[in-house]
Amino acid sequence: METNPPRPALPAHFLFGVSTASYQIEGAATEDGKGQSIWDTFAAEPGRILDGSTGDVACDHYHRWPQDVELMRRLGLDGYRFSIAWPRIQPTGRGVTNQAGLDFYDRLVDALLDAGVKPMATLYHWDLPQALEDDGGWLNRDTALRLGEYAAIMGDLLGDRVTHWCPVNEPNVVTLNGYGEGTLAPGKALTFGALPVAHHVLLAHGLAVQALRAAGVREIGTATNHLPVWPLSESEPDRAAATLMDTLWNRLFADPVLLGQYPEGIGEAMPGPVADDLALISQPLDFYGVNYYNPLGVRAAAEGAPLPFEVDTVPGYPTTDFDWPVVPAAFTDLLVQLKERYPAIPPIIITENGCSYGMGPDEHGEVDDQTRIDYLDSHLRAVAEAVERGVDVRGYYCWSLMDNFEWAHGYTQRFGLVHVDYETLVRTPKRSFDWYAAVIRAHHGAAE
Repeated sequence: METNPPRPALPAHFLFGVSTASYQIEGAATEDGKGQSIWDTFAAEPGRILDGSTGDVACDHYHRWPQDVELMRRLGLDGYRFSIAWPRIQPTGRGVTNQAGLDFYDRLVDALLDAGVKPMATLYHWDLPQALEDDGGWLNRDTALRLGEYAAIMGDLLGDRVTHWCPVNEPNVVTLNGYGEGTLAPGKALTFGALPVAHHVLLAHGLAVQALRAAGVREIGTATNHLPVWPLSESEPDRAAATLMDTLWNRLFADPVLLGQYPEGIGEAMPGPVADDLALISQPLDFYGVNYYNPLGVRAAAEGAPLPFEVDTVPGYPTTDFDWPVVPAAFTDLLVQLKERYPAIPPIIITENGCSYGMGPDEHGEVDDQTRIDYLDSHLRAVAEAVERGVDVRGYYCWSLMDNFEWAHGYTQRFGLVHVDYETLVRTPKRSFDWYAAVIRAHHGAAE
């Protein structure tokens, strides 16, 4: 298969990066004053994580970050998206800061800049301080206010050096998976009772944007998971179920940010001074971050089911080890749909895109992950097609730099360009690592 990058269709100053998240790679769960997060609590509960593992050690990035920055230098990255562990900065989510945590990210950012890599910081990638969850978590409006204060702390510390900022990673996953169905931390299965979480997380985004602007930050965006939602048949019930799922997964979170309003009928169910909050939530952004992995199949649920829809894998396509269908054309269609649905959308950056394939080193120590190369190549081409169709896409951040703790699936899924041996913590760049480095070199060469 041809694996040369689709250079002609990508802008000359297009950013190539990789993404990670603090709980998934850092480890050092109780070191240097770090507080407990909801993921520390969740992973310790029997039956929550598929393989019974935790993120206590993960990839030990907290101690091995110089080695990981060197891997980024070898890749020739333009940017690195990482998340800051809120409990490292404020162990209880409020009040006094932890100097060791501040120092860790201070050193990391300086090292990235020395390596020629632009930092993109995510303030909240799901590891809420447990003390805030004990006070109601995202069901409590106060948590949004606390994230705004935390954003001000980080803006003052790193705003002069971090190029791009994402206040909240995937607010839809926080709401629907963390509080709606309970498959992710904090594990609450509230179904539609989780709707206040959506509003409070969006409010936290708005407060963080406000605080970062006050700190002089210039490039602020999002990192919102978007799924094309497809009915699993042409029946009217299935089509209606898919429309509802699209509203709950996509529009419930994009409409307030990009249009300043909720989809019809939803705003009335939200807590607080909704109109005032929406003005804060919809402040202008510098980029809109999109996390994309796969389309979702939806059918109408059986009578009496707790939710009016059921989700399933879209049939007829190859799948990753996560059983996610590989449909690059759906990526193009999604980006075009976002432009059509939101004509004033700011420039888009792909803040996550990647795939899970579990191959490890062979007898020669090489990791031949051609399937990952094929996936990334086809999805970069899908981005290029969207650009040709008029969508302003400015960058692509691959998920992920290295294999890591994959939330409720523990260490059973591998998304990395770098293989991690979880016994020895040895990093082994895969063939996809070399391929991605070649893509970046070729693009930079063509742009000169």
